[in-house]
Amino acid sequence: MIQFDHKPGLVVYLTAGDPSLDATRAIALEAIDAGADVIELGVPFSDPLADGPVIQRASERAVAKGTRLKDVLGLAREIRAARAKAGIVIFSYLNPILRYGLHKFEEDAAAAGADGVLVTDLIVEEAGEYLAEMERVKLAPIFLAAPTSPDERLEAIATHSKGFIYAISRVGITGAQQNLTADAAALVGRIRRWSALPVAVGFGISNAEHVAKVAEFADAAVIGSAIVELIERSTPETAPGAVARFIKGLQLREAALAR
Repeated sequence: MIQFDHKPGLVVYLTAGDPSLDATRAIALEAIDAGADVIELGVPFSDPLADGPVIQRASERAVAKGTRLKDVLGLAREIRAARAKAGIVIFSYLNPILRYGLHKFEEDAAAAGADGVLVTDLIVEEAGEYLAEMERVKLAPIFLAAPTSPDERLEAIATHSKGFIYAISRVGITGAQQNLTADAAALVGRIRRWSALPVAVGFGISNAEHVAKVAEFADAAVIGSAIVELIERSTPETAPGAVARFIKGLQLREAALAR
């Protein structure tokens, strides 16, 4: 279930299969228990053009181990069985979905218990068939909105999105950064003209200060590269606990700032 019961909500991105499917499952469950509202299960892809080096390396490792879209859907099913109320989003490039078959993918994603799908390289203007399939199986289509998106595209994204809208904090690839740009707040303000959906800000959110800043103008923060890098530095055995501590640290900082 995609909902943010507190502000800011936390969306946690994981590259499925890195370092293993079993480890991803354990990390996801620990992240949910530590306070993550939504888990984005990233489908490993051989050519992840929108991602920075951290997620590229994770995707390469997962692909090398044979992780495929069907495995990610199986993982979603396991997480749903273990945490019935968690938000689960399948995060993928379009090519793996087309290879799997759009109709079959939507059917299987819904059957696995996913709440929504985010296709990084599918723009709303070209998503007619995809949106029809998503509506048929009652999955939430989630689109990326960028600071460079024209008003016409933002309005279309607002019209067709469900669950939440993912606002990219800056132009470029994923990856941790030192400071949030003013582009993020301005983009969220523009999105609010057309949509009352929650807006989650991602690309570069990497520490408690970033999350606190996001809380000033958006509903949720998306944390990806910082967690994927933490997993990279950990062992499969220690990664779940390390991620849980990281997420709890973000929330302790939020509570302190709110006082």
